[in-house]
Amino acid sequence: MMFMGEYSHTIDTKGRLIIPAKLREQLGETCIMSKSYDNCLAIYTTEVFTAKAMQMMKQPNNKAGVRGLKRQLFANATELEFDRQGRILVPATLREFAKLQKEVMVLGIGDHVEIWNREHWLAYQEDMDDNMEQLSENMEDFFL
Repeated sequence: MMFMGEYSHTIDTKGRLIIPAKLREQLGETCIMSKSYDNCLAIYTTEVFTAKAMQMMKQPNNKAGVRGLKRQLFANATELEFDRQGRILVPATLREFAKLQKEVMVLGIGDHVEIWNREHWLAYQEDMDDNMEQLSENMEDFFL
């Protein structure tokens, strides 16, 4: 399974967001949402989230960075179910974290889905487009 694509959607005042059918089918009946990097939200299948959680729990708690990441991932994680219209309810705390307003972007990112504030995504994309060569150099072994 691989999540791909970029979709422009709206989130209503109650925090309900339609997830595109193609992504929804891959996520399954229930999925897990949590905070992610770059002030976006990540949605994982239950299986992928569990695998990542198991890896993280093996890390020692004597490192502040590990403790902080565990707290961010687990304390802010929530299980989601789709309603009949294919919508999820994004909790207010996560909407605030990601600064979600009416216009949002839903992105397929390989093993997960990301939800972005539309303006933040467009600015991020522009920055990444301007730095594509540098990004490629940093990943040269990956592309060999």
